[in-house]
Amino acid sequence: MNSWFFMGVVAALLTTFGFVPQILKMYRTRHVKDVSPLTFIQFLAGVGLWALYGMHIGDPIVTVANIVTFGTLVIALLLYVHFRGCSGNGCKSV
Repeated sequence: MNSWFFMGVVAALLTTFGFVPQILKMYRTRHVKDVSPLTFIQFLAGVGLWALYGMHIGDPIVTVANIVTFGTLVIALLLYVHFRGCSGNGCKSV
């Protein structure tokens, strides 16, 4: 395994799971007032296109990383939709 491959894997892991802290915060606080859904939608489009590009060039790191990122962003967007009507004190149920 060469150093460029390793660097690609590390970069993919860092960016793939970059939204996980936001997802955890939304889930714990049940609050999304300061979260922009447009950010999630924009990144969904971007990582979707990157996944297609990765498939086109046959690069498994680019493909898998962006498919997983797409999944985490879908979860974030679903949490946003679920919690958007909650008051400042958060929601009582999940």
